[in-house]
Amino acid sequence: MVVFIGLVKIVLGFVLLIKGADFFVDGASAIAKKLGVPELVIGLTIVAFGTSAPEAAVSLSAALRGNNGISIGNVIGSNIMNVLLILGLTALITTLKVKRATVRVDIPVMMGATIIMVFWGIIGGTFTRLTGIIFLLILMAYLIYLFWYSKHGEEDDGEGDEIKDLKLWLIPVFLLGGLAAIIFGSDITVDGATEIARFFGVSDRLIGLTIVALGTSLPELMTSVTAARKGSADIAIGNIVGSNLFNILFILGMTSVLIDLPYMSDGANFFIDGFVALYAAALLFVLVARRKELGRKGGLLMLLSYVGYFIYLLINM
Repeated sequence: MVVFIGLVKIVLGFVLLIKGADFFVDGASAIAKKLGVPELVIGLTIVAFGTSAPEAAVSLSAALRGNNGISIGNVIGSNIMNVLLILGLTALITTLKVKRATVRVDIPVMMGATIIMVFWGIIGGTFTRLTGIIFLLILMAYLIYLFWYSKHGEEDDGEGDEIKDLKLWLIPVFLLGGLAAIIFGSDITVDGATEIARFFGVSDRLIGLTIVALGTSLPELMTSVTAARKGSADIAIGNIVGSNLFNILFILGMTSVLIDLPYMSDGANFFIDGFVALYAAALLFVLVARRKELGRKGGLLMLLSYVGYFIYLLINM
């Protein structure tokens, strides 16, 4: 009965997280559109943050409750899934085109953020307030670059999600309603995952890296697969890269500003997982650097890599 109730909570929490993120993104995008913010900036910031909102809510909620393994595991597990599993699946559907700026700037920045996360965690053992401040400063610099690029970079090809033109009175309803669903959904998800972990004696780390990471990655999965099926496959990689950047720089940054997050400890050792996340980022760069696209062979290699990592997790349960 404990497991059943826990699973019900996780499923209900995921539904609230995903729908809440949808409403929040629609509301925030509508505000940006009315203020004249370029659609490129909206896509790489608000939409990326929106698809990362479930990870943010779950990680903050878990950290404040002392479930640090779920907090960091959720971010690392989501980043691994986003690249190896989601992009792998999407690339099997259709070849993914990649913008030149994504290869030259966005993916390298994601790799750099992952390197800082991994080696800071290994050397320091804990993400502290200083870690969080540095992550947030890097994010601020990246956002400034995005705004500059929207004014001086390549022309936007117009592809991507259509921004809803909401009536003015509906915008706060979407924003507040979406935010409430995200917060409530995160609480339920963490409760359910924690109950299952305790019942089976599974660590918070493993739950965060698998069940919670999969659930909070559903927005990225739906966005990328839908984009591929609609013929807008070139936005899939941009969405994933933007989401992964927000996961590290904003979620871990904001969370570690509020509370210390152990990276290397008996209950939450992310040594191998961090390097898998770094491998995923490097693999993506290598596969798209020359031809500016991710084909089916690359997607298959990503999927096989994730299968290997998942087997490692099962062996080390």
